[in-house]
Amino acid sequence: MTKPAIVADSGPLISLALIEQLDLLRQLYQQVLVPPAVWHEVTVKGRGLPGAEAVSQLTWLEVRTPEPQVLQPLSILVDPGEAEAIALAQTIADSIVLLDDSQARRVAERFNIPRIGTLGILRRAKKRGLIAAIRPHIEYLKANNIYMADNLVAAVLRDVGEEG
Repeated sequence: MTKPAIVADSGPLISLALIEQLDLLRQLYQQVLVPPAVWHEVTVKGRGLPGAEAVSQLTWLEVRTPEPQVLQPLSILVDPGEAEAIALAQTIADSIVLLDDSQARRVAERFNIPRIGTLGILRRAKKRGLIAAIRPHIEYLKANNIYMADNLVAAVLRDVGEEG
């Protein structure tokens, strides 16, 4: 069963914007949330960079501030956007956090927060029939210097029948 809410970090938002698939988040989740640090990182600090304009135009994306007492211990472990995303996901029932950074994913795991990455979103979208193929998106992201572990890419492509 899909979680009702997803809390996004900057990296996956930018990746999905690059491949023009941001709408998958809205199609897969009832609520799409970003903390203020992620919004600022993508749309203000990132102005003029890939994804900034597309993300700033999303009317269904909700900016929500995490609780300071939940955020504080996370702030020493990961960057501000990741910390806020994990903290927000911690306080929203039945939510999942969208993270690609391996350190941030380990921190979320330590706090027992369900997590998914860009490849997981693409995998879920393909299995639901929302996209025809994942491989072209992966190739485009890699060509634009978005890092993805080869073994993870291979596993996802094998899972959706696109290996080889």
